[in-house]
Amino acid sequence: MTSLNEQHPPASGAAGAASVAARQAVAPRNRRRYSADLSALGEPALWGFGGALALGIILIAGFLMVVLYNGATTFWPKPIDRVELTDGTVIAGVERRGTIFRPDLPRLTDEQRAEVEGNDGFAYRTLYQTANFDLYGDDFRWVADFEVADVTQPRDFYYFERQVWGVFVGRIAAMQIAGQQMDYDPAVFRREQAAARDRFREIRRIERSEIGRINNLIERERLNQRRAVLRQGEADAAPVIAESQSRIAELQAEYAVLQARVDEVRALDRGFRVTLEEVGGRTIEPEISQIVRYYPANALSISDKMGIYISRWWEFVSSEPREANTQGGVLPAIFGTVAMTLLMVIFVAPFGVITALYLREYAKQGRITSIVRISVNNLAGVPSIVYGVFGLGFFAYTMGGTIDQLFYPENLPNPTFGKGGILWASLTLALLTVPVVIVATEEALAAVPRSMREGSLACGASKWQTIRYVVLPKALPGIMTGMILAMARGAGEVAPLMLVGVVKLAPALPIDAFYPFIHLDRSFMHLGFHIFDVGFQSRNSEAGKPMVFVTTLLLLALIVAMNATAIIVRNRLKRKYATGQF
Repeated sequence: MTSLNEQHPPASGAAGAASVAARQAVAPRNRRRYSADLSALGEPALWGFGGALALGIILIAGFLMVVLYNGATTFWPKPIDRVELTDGTVIAGVERRGTIFRPDLPRLTDEQRAEVEGNDGFAYRTLYQTANFDLYGDDFRWVADFEVADVTQPRDFYYFERQVWGVFVGRIAAMQIAGQQMDYDPAVFRREQAAARDRFREIRRIERSEIGRINNLIERERLNQRRAVLRQGEADAAPVIAESQSRIAELQAEYAVLQARVDEVRALDRGFRVTLEEVGGRTIEPEISQIVRYYPANALSISDKMGIYISRWWEFVSSEPREANTQGGVLPAIFGTVAMTLLMVIFVAPFGVITALYLREYAKQGRITSIVRISVNNLAGVPSIVYGVFGLGFFAYTMGGTIDQLFYPENLPNPTFGKGGILWASLTLALLTVPVVIVATEEALAAVPRSMREGSLACGASKWQTIRYVVLPKALPGIMTGMILAMARGAGEVAPLMLVGVVKLAPALPIDAFYPFIHLDRSFMHLGFHIFDVGFQSRNSEAGKPMVFVTTLLLLALIVAMNATAIIVRNRLKRKYATGQF
């Protein structure tokens, strides 16, 4: 093999020197032109795409971290500060957050003004949850640093979570046990508080379960009487009315017995009270059964705090809300969100898949089919509130009103289906998400190799048999992808639900123990609307802010759980019917 020098022997003399000089002059210019032309290699676009991706990931991660931090720390118990101000006022509360502000200098004392002016006219202030709304008329108070004379954390201060009136911060001055006044004894009060909460739950169980059952039966008898009058006339319906009245009388007798038992438990419960004293000396005497949870906030060990933290989380996911939804749990909202999403999937799956099958497998490809596809794609861009207006007008008022007139005339003028409910909400969201399912299903069907169709047809299978046993199984992973996208969007929608069934507080769930057990006409609660209501519609947005974060965290976890379940099913189908990228 010849070397480079052998291939190009060096020139000698003046010609060789000229040749070397020419190469040296040309080479740098070529290198400069090559290195300067970065656009030819796509380097600027590459860095731009990578930077945009990194920025998007950072924004998403930042948002998730904010929600995770604020949501996860909401239920962690915090100490109670006793703050003595320079004017002699004393407050007690839990520190929530702080901020820098510019105070009104003319209203300050000379000493405070000098301190603020030394900080360029700014000062720091702290927001305390003073609670005790029934005494103060407010739950929070801002305190500037220049107003503070002393801060302590007394060990005898308790944090009380009440059934009504929210949180109370203060001491336990005395207690009344079975009508007998006595000093505070931690062991006795702990025992009596647990017993009082059992009495409270017993009263709630009787009222909602047993008395609720009787009220339901009485209402059914009343509707039977009205139905008989509408169908037969008042004279011919007299025997039916008489028999129904007899049953109502029996039910009312049972009602009286249960109400007497409730009154007896309540009378016993009124003999167990506690005297709570706030930092200024004013007192209240609630029933012990109204104390949901209490703890000495400044005398807790790590294990005590962890126990309270877990207890609060369990209450949050397993109980009903209280105090204008700013405290308690969100079980009805969890149930409503999951039930509505599952109903939406049941409705959207057949509509989306059948439409995509017709467009891809049966419809003649032409101008009309193209217009239909364009229309379907455009539906995905329609604002969700428009779907809510359509759902209210078409589903609730038109379809629901017709159903009421045909099948529930005895309930009128009170509508049964002619109003918002979980059924109409699910159908509205199914209509909103059906374009996603159609597009994903069409792409999945198009990804099935044509040779598989031809092979099935060549073996004698009909077109429908080919679609059912060959095309659909192979396209199922792609169809599941569309369902996952539809679930993710539908579970987080709020605007259309505000018009077609979601409410602030649903006293009865869509599924209960009363016939017909599944009540698709009922309104329901939703985690997304719960976030909106607590954050923007409660009497004190500051009190609802922690619940906003923790509910947002729960909603994200719920959507991830439902999507993860669907992804697991899709992956199993993908392994069973592997085809292309689906």
